[in-house]
Amino acid sequence: MGAIQLNKVEKWFGNLQVIKGIDLDIKDGEFVIFVGPSGCGKSTLLRLISGLEETSRGAIEIDGKDVTALPPSGRGLSMVFQSYALYPHMSVRENVGFGLKTAGFPKAEIDRKVNAAAEVLKLDEYLDRRPKALSGGQRQRVAIGRAIVREPGAFLFDEPLSNLDAALRVEMRFEVARLHKSLGTTMIYVTHDQVEAMTLADKIVVLQAGRIEQVGSPRELYERPDNLFVAQFIGSPKMNVLPCSLEEGRFSLRGQGGGPYPYAGSGQTPVKLGIRPEHISLATPGEGHCTGTVEVAEYLGADTFLYVALDGLETILVRISGAEDVEEGTRVGLTFDESRLHFFDGEDKAIR
Repeated sequence: MGAIQLNKVEKWFGNLQVIKGIDLDIKDGEFVIFVGPSGCGKSTLLRLISGLEETSRGAIEIDGKDVTALPPSGRGLSMVFQSYALYPHMSVRENVGFGLKTAGFPKAEIDRKVNAAAEVLKLDEYLDRRPKALSGGQRQRVAIGRAIVREPGAFLFDEPLSNLDAALRVEMRFEVARLHKSLGTTMIYVTHDQVEAMTLADKIVVLQAGRIEQVGSPRELYERPDNLFVAQFIGSPKMNVLPCSLEEGRFSLRGQGGGPYPYAGSGQTPVKLGIRPEHISLATPGEGHCTGTVEVAEYLGADTFLYVALDGLETILVRISGAEDVEEGTRVGLTFDESRLHFFDGEDKAIR
């Protein structure tokens, strides 16, 4: 079992508070990902759960048992680090089974567990190799195998794919997703890569400055962000934000933007409008919600990203099909999908 609960958890380093009263429930079998900018506290929070860092205040429970004061060895968790931390003089088989050997498990049981982990991770043919004869992705699979054989209540991953190149990251994302589906064990995963978060997570925890900004499924965070920080952090490329005003139940873009347009929000007055690049389409100049000039066109194959300098406003990013050929310097109108608009108040909170 791997249900984990954090109750008002704080972490202080001297006079510096880096984790500020975190409350979080993680259900057994969930795949939960911590994301946020560098320094937001996501790795520290993972280390508090693992016991590698001492909790300053609050409590951590695993399956209803308070483990706040327990050492890492007493929590029934396995951790996979950013660095593979393999013993170079040992074979893959010896690396994977090392923890079991030091714990005094019988050789027959170690062999059984190592072979089972190797089958899951497709490491069978590499068991007699040493780490130097493996690729980065294979080494990371060995590190994961070392965690699997312990049969933990939950797996903790601290940016495990950040040392891999782009192609290997895609491959290992699939491997981790397949592993979770196969084992059904709770997984907590720290990453700065939101593509990993969006594709792997059942639940994403967005952190900022030691606090939780929002918790939800990838779709919930993408479609209904609670505030401007989450709106711009989730989604790639990030959401465009433009100043707007509200008059008589209709909104207008400030500057030389068009309008007014119907406003379906609450009675609160929006001061910012958010629109994702993929929810903007091209129109004839002078039509749509605004007009601008294409400054840069980035052709990426399936997609093309257009950086459009709006008349009287700032430059925004538009994502169109790669089949459309738009040259730099072209004047374009832009039409927003009004069902996909996001509005924010003066405190950057979402207006529902």
